[in-house]
Amino acid sequence: MNFLNRLGAYRAEEERLRWEGTFADYLQIVKDNPGVAKTAHARIYDMIEAAGIETDENGRRHYRFFDHEIFGLVEALERLVEEYFHAAAKRLEVRKRILLLMGPVSGGKSTLVTMLKRGLERYTRTPEGALYAIKGCPMHEDPLHLIPAQLRDEFFNEYGVRIEGNLCPACQLMVDTEYQGQIEAVAVERIVLSEDKRIGIGTFSPSDPKSQDIADLTGSIDFSTITEYGSESDPRAYRFDGELNKANRGLMEFQEMLKCDEKFLWHLLSLTQEGNFKAGRFALISADEMIVAHTNEAEYRSFIANKKNEALQSRMIVMHVPYNLRVDDEVKIYEKLVRQSDLQGVHIAPHALKTAAIFSVLTRLKEPKKQGVDLLKKLYLYNGQAVEGLKEADAKELRQEYPDEGMSGLDPRYVINRISTALIRRDTTCINALDVLRALKEGLMQHASISAEDKERLLNFISVARKEYDEMAKTEVQKAFVYSFEESAKTLMENYLDNVEAYCSWQKLRDPLTGEEVDPDEKLMRSIEEQIGISENAKKAFREEILIRISTYARRGKRFEYHSHERLREAIERKLFADLKDVVKITTSSKTPDEQQLKKVNEVTARLIDDHGYCPVCANELLRYTGSLLNR
Repeated sequence: MNFLNRLGAYRAEEERLRWEGTFADYLQIVKDNPGVAKTAHARIYDMIEAAGIETDENGRRHYRFFDHEIFGLVEALERLVEEYFHAAAKRLEVRKRILLLMGPVSGGKSTLVTMLKRGLERYTRTPEGALYAIKGCPMHEDPLHLIPAQLRDEFFNEYGVRIEGNLCPACQLMVDTEYQGQIEAVAVERIVLSEDKRIGIGTFSPSDPKSQDIADLTGSIDFSTITEYGSESDPRAYRFDGELNKANRGLMEFQEMLKCDEKFLWHLLSLTQEGNFKAGRFALISADEMIVAHTNEAEYRSFIANKKNEALQSRMIVMHVPYNLRVDDEVKIYEKLVRQSDLQGVHIAPHALKTAAIFSVLTRLKEPKKQGVDLLKKLYLYNGQAVEGLKEADAKELRQEYPDEGMSGLDPRYVINRISTALIRRDTTCINALDVLRALKEGLMQHASISAEDKERLLNFISVARKEYDEMAKTEVQKAFVYSFEESAKTLMENYLDNVEAYCSWQKLRDPLTGEEVDPDEKLMRSIEEQIGISENAKKAFREEILIRISTYARRGKRFEYHSHERLREAIERKLFADLKDVVKITTSSKTPDEQQLKKVNEVTARLIDDHGYCPVCANELLRYTGSLLNR
């Protein structure tokens, strides 16, 4: 389909979304589908739920609505959805609270709110998210407000829908003058929420308190019509175009809310608790909207220290939005930000972003109190990787040590700025992990606001990230040198498992060549186990653990594979690499390689390019760098 055809399809879709009828027609729609009359909070929760929910092995609920934009905040998002959106959707008291997202700079607060806005725009275009309003209402009002208070209980009994709120002054006047009170004839239309068109989505950003007007929130008198209508209390002489008016039926975002002048926040007291606000010379105006704000911790502490803010504070639900603490998810953040740029032509070598992510996450972690655990072990445990002597339960215990972990450290914005610096260097066609670390280090040295003590700590983290990259580089090259690596690893694993099974069951093995019965090969088993530090005293427990894992897989009808046990996988790989180390060392470090060595280097380079995501530039740089590492 070419673009012009796509434009035609878009217009057809817009036409399909248009619907107009009378209030009597709308009542039939409500009878067939009561969901169209849901509250703003319920609509947002249904929108999130409609995108899909997954539950992991630890019982955590993963909401797919936030995929592709927010990474590594599964627990924070689960808490947000369950404790706020779900509860508010059920009309619990939580819906009468302002949602305040609190977290460090560049932690994803604004992204989260933007996702809710864009999500509402898409959701109200679907049959499940269909939304209707009184035609001509400046606040896109719920048509059910037309039903008199005296008949609402009867309506609930028949339709099963609760009605909250009253007609805005403009609609009340319209019903009385244009329809002479015949509410069943009032025009109703389908609406699609849109921030650009100011339908159901509002945004308020504080500016200079001396120049900013409360009219930005609640609308203002239209002085040009005062002489025509004769009174400031005539709805026709008032512009219902404030952000609170326009956000009705959807979402209202307060950017940097706690920086607002007090008079702007007072209006929220009544809006949150009673669902209405005061504007002009009118009675209280009903509004059904979710109010979300965001701030950082320093501003929040200052806000709650002021006793005058107690009333507003009690009407807030504070949700922490910390930095991501998972290396793999940090990489996804950087990949997303790089994709949004025009520098896709510059190749980023494998592990470059991961090395930067290791550095970033280290700056956000707090020194563990648990004995035998350092920051690096904590980092890998949080990343879901196997760490010797530690389990998932230990990760949970470590998280409980510091409930505020992730609320400080370097933000992704700083790191991506430094990655950008590396990307735009003149004549750069490819950057690797060393280029990224160099750019990060240069940035820290130029950063005047970082104290000497913090600078030393951060430079130490760069050294740690460099050492981790050194290991990744050696592993990558050694893997490329192993022909049919996976097959070799599987063969070695099968051999190891045969010997372990015989050892644990006090049996002998049959030699495949001579057919004689022989004892389990202790030398082979130890040569593998020693690669990951399994001591002589711990070998029996490790071998029994392997057999238990195999048994568990068998009971579940699953096959135990090479990757089924992280520690065993690591031991097998290291054993293969150890056997090959001298070959790698000689081949990569030779300044004048012979024909055989040159052939091997070319094969490895091709494998790095074809199978591991390298380009010719970074593949050759990796081989040279690994050669220097192995010669140290």
